[in-house]
Amino acid sequence: MVEPTTSATVTMVAATATVPSLIAFGVPLGLRPDVLLAGFSGALVAIILLNSVPSTGDTWRHLIATTSRRMAVVFASALTAGYLTPMALMIGNMPDPLFLSSAFAVGGGAQHVLRMAIARLKTASGGV
Repeated sequence: MVEPTTSATVTMVAATATVPSLIAFGVPLGLRPDVLLAGFSGALVAIILLNSVPSTGDTWRHLIATTSRRMAVVFASALTAGYLTPMALMIGNMPDPLFLSSAFAVGGGAQHVLRMAIARLKTASGGV
């Protein structure tokens, strides 16, 4: 007879291996918190070390504007890393240990890629 603890152990091991997904208003977003955190960290490193969102001045108005731009850039970079990293690793057939480091790299590079994509869309639509 099989002991009941073996099936419970298998269930507990399988349950801890899954990473929870974020849910907003009852709708699963498909975002993993660890990937978002890695993308957020990559965006912060890009802002701090590469000065990708430079400051415009020393007045309170300029500091508030710069801070809000940096917050928007970090938010967009983290979301980009959260959605593109799993898709890129699935297409590229890469191993799981590269998952968080890839999310960090995508979060750091998303700022420049998004800026180029917005500029390209702006010129394609004939905007100023």
